[in-house]
Amino acid sequence: MKTLVTPLQVLKLAFAEGACLPPATVTEADIAAAEHRYIVPVIGPALYERLLDGAYADFRADYLAAPAALFTRLTLQPRLDVRTGQCGTSAPKSDTGQPADEEARRALLRTLRTEARAMLRRAALHLRTHADEFPEYNPSRDILNRCTTDGGFVQIR
Repeated sequence: MKTLVTPLQVLKLAFAEGACLPPATVTEADIAAAEHRYIVPVIGPALYERLLDGAYADFRADYLAAPAALFTRLTLQPRLDVRTGQCGTSAPKSDTGQPADEEARRALLRTLRTEARAMLRRAALHLRTHADEFPEYNPSRDILNRCTTDGGFVQIR
């Protein structure tokens, strides 16, 4: 499965330096789901396919890697907050740490979403201002050109 970033890149870009997560924490399916939900509606399917084929490597690395990683973490973070085993679903708890409360988990998701959206808007702005360099990009298909949510307000253009 082709994706804009690798699981290792997601771990490096979206998690803190000291996070001890095994590489198997992030799968290509997690990344593909996040990219199709958040990235493709902005850049369009034609440009997305070209990026997967290796085109525009600088744009991919400089503008899309961070939002793809952050949106992937946003997608899988709820799964990281619970464990599923023989006894069902539970929150991790040990002698050295306690699970975060609901308010802290919501704040983390809100922060991740805000940062990822800001990075994706940066990529969209670059596409709009350099549209001649990206012939596959169709600004009329970019969802950010039609509708955005800023500060709790939905803006339709």
